[in-house]
Amino acid sequence: MDGNRFSRLLIVVALAGSLAALAGCGGDGSSGEAASVPDFDTALADAPPALAAVYGQGDAIIDGGVEGFEKQLADLQGFPVVVNKWASWCGPCREEFPYLQQVAAELGTEVAFLGVDGQDSREAARTFLDSNPLPYPSFFDPDEKIVKDVLGADIGYPATVFYDGDGNITFTKFGPFKSQQDLREHVERYALGRSGSSSPPSG
Repeated sequence: MDGNRFSRLLIVVALAGSLAALAGCGGDGSSGEAASVPDFDTALADAPPALAAVYGQGDAIIDGGVEGFEKQLADLQGFPVVVNKWASWCGPCREEFPYLQQVAAELGTEVAFLGVDGQDSREAARTFLDSNPLPYPSFFDPDEKIVKDVLGADIGYPATVFYDGDGNITFTKFGPFKSQQDLREHVERYALGRSGSSSPPSG
């Protein structure tokens, strides 16, 4: 191999390596490796008492059924609420969990986040959360009574239901969020009632 050809080969290899490195650097959770799990205690330290009570149960799997879930919503009256339906066996749920972690840390002092773990076993859910921690609790809903009777979100996994501060459902997102920004825009618009763009979020 002559010198010029060898030099060109080295340049191609170097460029390919640079492009691969850039592809792996997703700064907003929309591409590349997921961001590290936030320090929830620090991020949510200033949460109002009603929200702090929720985040004091981070990662818990709660029993209580429909009655317990509705009581939790009543306790949060006056605050917007974001409820994410997930299951340990759900691949798309796994993909969007890093976005939930990040946005809950960002906006959790203004909005209550809750999970509903449907069609799952407690053991599988616990194992899943040990690897994918959340700052908020999830209601155990193996027979989907909460999903069907309260959320009206029994079509596929995952789904995310947005409540305003008056306790009204403003929007239900079926399917996973594709980026951290996508989730944040939904929370801003449908939970907090504000929008930084002229067009609504997709989905």
